Amino acid sequence: MDFLPADFRVGHMRRIVSAHLHLWDLTGLCDSATLAVSELVTNAVRHGQGKPVGFRVTNTDNELRIEVTDGNSTPARLREAGESAESGRGLLLVGALAKEWGVSPDGMTTWCSFAIPEGGS
Repeated sequence: MDFLPADFRVGHMRRIVSAHLHLWDLTGLCDSATLAVSELVTNAVRHGQGKPVGFRVTNTDNELRIEVTDGNSTPARLREAGESAESGRGLLLVGALAKEWGVSPDGMTTWCSFAIPEGGS
């Protein structure tokens, strides 16, 4: 789905992913996946230069993949945040929770994937 960037969209996307994970019987991934959604969508809203945000979640037999596209060709990157910094740790969190994460060659899509436990949930 595509949407115009706005802070309230972060919560909407978390709720959508949470609902789908429950439908797909993947509730064990809910906390990690919704946190990753928060971080990736927040980055797109803040750094996407006001362009529409694309959001995609796919569920295969062994992987849940989250992709967020914005209009900024500058690729997302890990930053070092100081102890008192209030931001700058999002991709560090995504990297700690997800199986892997990356950025598309054009720099506009940031994605992460989670291994689906055998037997779901």
